[in-house]
Amino acid sequence: MLHPHEFTATLPGAMDALELAGKLQEEATCSICLDYFSDPVMTTCGHNFCRECIQMTWEQAKGKKGKKKQKGSFPCPECREMSPQKNLRPNRLLTKVAEMARQHPGLQKQDLCQVHQEPLKLFCEEDQNPICVVCRESREHRLHKVLPVDEAVQEYKLKMEEDMQYLREEVTKTETLKVKEEQTLTEWQDRVKERRERILVEFQKVVLFLVEEERRLLQALKKEEEETVARLQVSKASLDQQSHSLHLLLLQLEDKSQEEPLQMLQDVKDTLARKNSLSVQYPEVALPTVLRTVCRVPGQIVVLKGFQEEVVPDPTSAYPYLLLYESRQRRYLSSMPESSTPHSKDRFLAYPCAVGQKSFSSGRHYWEVGMNLTGDALWALGVCRDNVSRKDRVPKLPENGFWVVQLSKGKKHLSLMSASSPVTLMDPPSYVGVFLDFQAGELSFYSVNDGSHLHTYSQATFPRPLQPFFCLGAPKSGQMVISTVTMWVKG
Repeated sequence: MLHPHEFTATLPGAMDALELAGKLQEEATCSICLDYFSDPVMTTCGHNFCRECIQMTWEQAKGKKGKKKQKGSFPCPECREMSPQKNLRPNRLLTKVAEMARQHPGLQKQDLCQVHQEPLKLFCEEDQNPICVVCRESREHRLHKVLPVDEAVQEYKLKMEEDMQYLREEVTKTETLKVKEEQTLTEWQDRVKERRERILVEFQKVVLFLVEEERRLLQALKKEEEETVARLQVSKASLDQQSHSLHLLLLQLEDKSQEEPLQMLQDVKDTLARKNSLSVQYPEVALPTVLRTVCRVPGQIVVLKGFQEEVVPDPTSAYPYLLLYESRQRRYLSSMPESSTPHSKDRFLAYPCAVGQKSFSSGRHYWEVGMNLTGDALWALGVCRDNVSRKDRVPKLPENGFWVVQLSKGKKHLSLMSASSPVTLMDPPSYVGVFLDFQAGELSFYSVNDGSHLHTYSQATFPRPLQPFFCLGAPKSGQMVISTVTMWVKG
């Protein structure tokens, strides 16, 4: 590397422009970082380095083991001569040279060919890269289409201008769509907010309506209770009075029967007259057998229909003389067996019953059963455990795995429930809804016609999977319709 006075001495005309540019680049480059000097300093041996580079080099040398060094002195990275650290001098001239080299267009690293160190004055359209005049004559580029850099720049500037214009248009479109999307989002959120508020308001109306309906039904039930209790109390008081009078007359007759014959005969006329004057009358009181006030929650059937699913009787479980007709398929699912045909172990043999094809062991399920009753029809429906006895006549009670209500249009009762608490509908609706909440341990029955509640079984849990259960009482008593299947007993 030249000293500053040597560098200035070589400037006048001794070198051509290229050599001068190369020499200028060499003199302006730090040998440590290989970049143009930044705040250059000179050591006592005359070599120049960036201040930060030489200090970092000496700091790293402190921790290395080796020969004992002079205190405060370190070897020069160029000549290894010891140089005191405090003797570093700023080189202002080299600072200006480095600045000149940075600003000189011919000394930019990207403007020189990496292979030939020549200016990149040409552009190869095949390879899409700038090349120098030496590269142009090489085999690699000799057959390629080559343009001067200035022409290539103008051409690509036009293409880039077109691309930029296209991108500007696309940015404008995107911004427009973005504004529209933001507007759509705002409108959508406003609609959702309005719908949310409407849902809350409408359900609040329903809540208020249900509260009023609950109050009305409870008041009607209370009034019915009070009226019936009042009639029963009047009847009871009348019967108490009647019983007291009869009891007194009975005592008198018992006393007379103990008297002497003559005495008894003397008073017998008066005694019999008192007896005849006491007219035994019993109050005519219509004892209540059915409550007029029914439990009906408006809209409940609509809510239950959200859990509705298709329930179809299983023909392999049906009583041998229980006929199942599929209306969509227009065919019988089961038919009367020949007398010699053995009965399947899955069939009900004790009653004309069948179960659904699906069993339930979780969740909520709702299905409807239509009834076409004739005469004194006797039916039952509900659910049963999947392992109930199908050959034996057992009471259809929860303890035996049956949760059912029985339907009777006539005055007869189908003996499916215990005599102590039969769940019997004397005038059943034409459609019954069955709702099973397995987790809650509840099975409820509803009249689909008017939405009234008929009965609910409630217990802690159901022990096993349950199947829909259907039972007919006798031949020619009517039909039961489950989904698209009509069921009746062959007469």
